[in-house]
Amino acid sequence: MRTLILLALAGLGAQLVDGSLGMAYGVTSTTLLLAAGTNPAAASATVHLAEIGTTLASGAAHWRFGNVDWRVVARIGVPGAVGAFAGATFLSQLSTEAAEPLMSLLLLALGLYVLVRFTVQGLPTGNLGKPLRKRFLGPLGVVAGFMDATGGGGWGPVGTPAILASGRMEPRKVIGSIDTSEFLVAVAASLGFLYGLGSEGVNAGWAIALLVGGLVAAPLAAWLVRHVPPRILGSAVGGLIVLTNVRTLLRGDWISAGDAVQWTAYGIIYAIWAAALVHSVREHRRAPAPRAATAKDEAAPSASV
Repeated sequence: MRTLILLALAGLGAQLVDGSLGMAYGVTSTTLLLAAGTNPAAASATVHLAEIGTTLASGAAHWRFGNVDWRVVARIGVPGAVGAFAGATFLSQLSTEAAEPLMSLLLLALGLYVLVRFTVQGLPTGNLGKPLRKRFLGPLGVVAGFMDATGGGGWGPVGTPAILASGRMEPRKVIGSIDTSEFLVAVAASLGFLYGLGSEGVNAGWAIALLVGGLVAAPLAAWLVRHVPPRILGSAVGGLIVLTNVRTLLRGDWISAGDAVQWTAYGIIYAIWAAALVHSVREHRRAPAPRAATAKDEAAPSASV
């Protein structure tokens, strides 16, 4: 019972972050399941099963608050579903011994990317209003979907920064569109895991606990996306993901580091994480207040036909 409550709280926290930042539900939840001893394929399958419900709720909430561009959802979501199905079937064929360190390395890379991306660069908006093309969204969806299924997360960490980096959509619509399109990715990945694994190793109780926490957080996260500083949240989440997966790797069979090495590594990560948070807070305070969106801005198309 205690485990289920902790998972529900983890799902709530992960969805708050994901719904307001456009990433990290899968990465955070999968990292926690791996730390609890679940094998990689089953962890990713459990998280994606829960995400079918959380992404549906999150997409509906973002739509209600006007955060969704449906053309972008279709153009990145369908290719993302193809990539997710392929990634799920690929991960299902790997042995647990081979998959666990590989997944931790992938999650570590995604965590580093999130940490550096938001701490150093923030959110570019220089090309706001320019169209996003199919030839950009299609390949991005396939790659992000594949990484999402194989890493237990990656749709947001790959898709959200890539679109934000273009500066062509306002952040709230990037986040809302990525969260909404993730429903297609979650369904496709779940079907891929069912094809590759059956129900073996998938803990339905854990999936339901993650789902319940996510459902509670989804509407609040969609509202918070207009108020929470994404730069600070990105630095906080990125550091947490890095710390957790470094811990998994250092304790795993690949490295089997001693206590002195482990605690030295943790100390260095904590120091870098704290510095990143301080920098993000300072840069957020120095940044000029964003221009309020006008009715004309809301009506402007963000994707070409």
